[in-house]
Amino acid sequence: MQRVSTLFLKIALFFIGVPILALCVFLVPELGKLAAELLPEFALVKYLVFAVFYASAIPFYIALYQAFKLLQYIDQSKAFTDLAVMALKNIKRCAIAISILHVLVLPLFYLFAEKDDAPGVIFVGLVVPFASMVIAVFAAVLQKLLKEAIDIKSENDLTV
Repeated sequence: MQRVSTLFLKIALFFIGVPILALCVFLVPELGKLAAELLPEFALVKYLVFAVFYASAIPFYIALYQAFKLLQYIDQSKAFTDLAVMALKNIKRCAIAISILHVLVLPLFYLFAEKDDAPGVIFVGLVVPFASMVIAVFAAVLQKLLKEAIDIKSENDLTV
């Protein structure tokens, strides 16, 4: 049963990664063009959009890979090892990096909101940083719990 559930999660990781790749290939160039059209006074806004979205895709895929490794550790009965703690630590760092990158772009969302007179655009811009920070906090809590469990396990191994 354990291998079936981890297999399901590995497949889910694949299906999470494919749409983001499609967004990077098809939607980001269109967003860059739209940004350049809406804000013609900022000549480099198109490249800023490219840089932020493509730069945030890198830690996203690193985090997906770390999650895949964590599932492999579970399959190999190495879930309570320092390797799993390091994978969670890397996931946390990647989520923080994504959040920081998207927070840096919030002034761009403000300019779009001013241009279109739509204040809801700013809240849309807050979705990705907020979700990333939730993932980072969750990974940090899991990392701490796992580290404490490993410490308790090693203490019990020493007393026996």
